Amino acid sequence: MTRGGAPGATMKERLHWLSMHAVVRGAAAVAARRGDPQARLMADPAVRADPVPFYDELRTMGPLIRTQVGYLTVDHAVAYDLLRSDDFRVITFGSTLKAPLRRLERATRPDLLHPLLPPSLLVVEPPDHTRYRKTVSSVFTTRAVAGLRENVEQTAAQLIEALDGRSGVLDVVAEYCSRLPVAVISEMLGVPQADRPLILEFGELGAASLDIGLSWQQYRQVQRGVAGFNYWLADHMRRLREHPGDDLLSQLIQAADDGRRLNETELRGVAGLVLAAGFETTVNLLGNGIRMLLDAPDQLAKLAADPALWPGAVEEILRLDSPVRMSARAALVDTEVAGTRVKRGEVVVIYLAAVNRDPAVFADPHRFDVQRANAGKHLAFSGGRHFCLGAALARAEGEVGLRRFFTHFPDVALAGPGVRRDTRVLGGWAELPVTLGAPAVVAPR
Repeated sequence: MTRGGAPGATMKERLHWLSMHAVVRGAAAVAARRGDPQARLMADPAVRADPVPFYDELRTMGPLIRTQVGYLTVDHAVAYDLLRSDDFRVITFGSTLKAPLRRLERATRPDLLHPLLPPSLLVVEPPDHTRYRKTVSSVFTTRAVAGLRENVEQTAAQLIEALDGRSGVLDVVAEYCSRLPVAVISEMLGVPQADRPLILEFGELGAASLDIGLSWQQYRQVQRGVAGFNYWLADHMRRLREHPGDDLLSQLIQAADDGRRLNETELRGVAGLVLAAGFETTVNLLGNGIRMLLDAPDQLAKLAADPALWPGAVEEILRLDSPVRMSARAALVDTEVAGTRVKRGEVVVIYLAAVNRDPAVFADPHRFDVQRANAGKHLAFSGGRHFCLGAALARAEGEVGLRRFFTHFPDVALAGPGVRRDTRVLGGWAELPVTLGAPAVVAPR
């Protein structure tokens, strides 16, 4: 057994991949060639390479687009209502498969916590969702998060100081964007310094865990990441039970135990999601922001001239290059959406990346404007009862992390095209080569 799981594939693993990914992948390829919008989203190379023209193409098809397997929307008003509707619920991994594949997937599913399977907060609904969120909220308070800003500032300063004097080309995603959020969330949740590289490794391996239709190679990589994280998390929580600290995870364990609110599996599911979600999407936010600002020196100049614009700039980055590109909801009852009858059980994919560029809400929606007055109307953090619990922390990390980086390295420049993550639900950079240039000279006080 390695850190990420067994080295050899079993028949059970191959059957699970077949049911959850291989058949879907093949069907999507065929449907994409026939022009199915959702299949093109998954399997059209041109869309994968540059999705922005596809956003506009989809918008001409109406507020609710019929696809081979359900519906798709890029309409902001429709998405806003769906995310808050009691007529819809979030979907679990494998629930949209055809009955024979669904049975095979369940029979071969590994016994591991997964972000799209209960008890993850992402997929449970009331009353369980209410109970889980209440437990997390009892320690993840607004005051607690606000108190973390100083830690974010200190951590960013330390990481930037460590970059001083670095010459040549470096990958800013690996050297900065990933290290800042993992350091902050690790400090919050009592993760020892020595374990933090492991968290980064598991996060990188499991980045595509929200996608379906993975290749065999991608599937194996995801399984290594998910398994490794599961084993590590169980051990980490055992250590905190035995030797609790003043971190939020120790408090969460105590709150769950004292109130009998969560059983052990539920507690691990909640804790695992808070930890993983606490850094993976923020890595994308920072990487996306650095790339967008380097591509738009006029906008960077505005921020240099008026640092008060940074909070709005973060909202604009979240809008224009959403770290989470899509979500989905299934109808609980026969209902109507945008004048279309949606039957119970039918699924609507909410294409958040396109929703956040709806010209009905955002004028000149493809333009990057750090002074955009209504940038905060984006839905990058979802909405309703599933609104991101860590939104305030992500915003703080985005603002502090980007402001400190560009203030300290005013001459930073791209050193290559970079590599996008090979993921569909999450959107960000896997590699972003830059040269830092000379650090800013701080005048003596």
